[in-house]
Amino acid sequence: MNIEPGFSADKYWNYFPKLPLRMAPYFDRPKNLKSIFLHILNTWNPCRMPTWFLVLAILVWTFWTPALTRASSFSFDWVFEIWLRDMILMLIITGGSHLYLHTFEKQGTELKYDKKPLETNSKRFHFGNQTYDNMFWTLTTGVACWTFWESLLLWGFANGYASLITFDSNPVWFIALVLIIPWWTYFYFDAQHRVLHTEFLYRHVHSWHHKNKNMGPWSGLAMHPVEQFILMSDTLVFFLISCHPIHVIYDLIFHGIGAPLSHTGYDKLKFGKRVQFDLGDFYHQLHHRFVDTNHGTQDTPFDLWYDTVHDGTQEGTAALRAKRRTKSN
Repeated sequence: MNIEPGFSADKYWNYFPKLPLRMAPYFDRPKNLKSIFLHILNTWNPCRMPTWFLVLAILVWTFWTPALTRASSFSFDWVFEIWLRDMILMLIITGGSHLYLHTFEKQGTELKYDKKPLETNSKRFHFGNQTYDNMFWTLTTGVACWTFWESLLLWGFANGYASLITFDSNPVWFIALVLIIPWWTYFYFDAQHRVLHTEFLYRHVHSWHHKNKNMGPWSGLAMHPVEQFILMSDTLVFFLISCHPIHVIYDLIFHGIGAPLSHTGYDKLKFGKRVQFDLGDFYHQLHHRFVDTNHGTQDTPFDLWYDTVHDGTQEGTAALRAKRRTKSN
């Protein structure tokens, strides 16, 4: 993408967090153990998504998941129950955030990265409409992939192909795995996303997702079905380690709900003047705008290793453009 020579963040974005964006403190040199500890502690802030998702995973397992005894063989009834639950969660959480932020504009453009509205007349999208296109791919193949991977793991638990633990039988590993899962999903996302940016896969698969230069909640899972399938296949790791269905559900919520919420286009959801819940991801917003930068997250190392970090500043954009010129020569 061509950026105007006079690019600056304050002119280009309606809102952006404090710049330059910083990578997680594990990558600082020298290491600061206090900063690392505070960063990890902040991950579990009640206003951040890992905490919401853990509560949701516990509720889903407790009140809205078929008993494992029913999952010993695949049948329409229990798989449909999971699909229906995933569909309802998607409509309530993703649809609700879209209605609140983009349809009814209850927050206006406050804390919104890009002031421009979502596209309603574009040949790049099916139906000529960004929201309709995004909803179609999310609610069809997106929810189906979510259901597939969860159903497969429940079947694995029921038949002994996945090793089942409980909190009572192994509380230390149970809790440790809960703490590890957010970073596992970040690491896996970074790795598979970088592969999707190789020439063949980008052209035929990942480019579908990059039609969304400006984003709304329905953009999060608006992908080629192959990419949706790959994104959620990190759950295969649970066939290799002892775990509980809560861990599987928690992991899949990071993809099924986390992707839409991180693509809202808003930095935070406000309630009143003081209460704010983290939503968007400006680091990833920059990736959608510039494409060849910020492939992962601020908690994963690959962008540092491959020198693809954009810190959101004018200098970061100048450095990106210089790298592009070097590659084109």
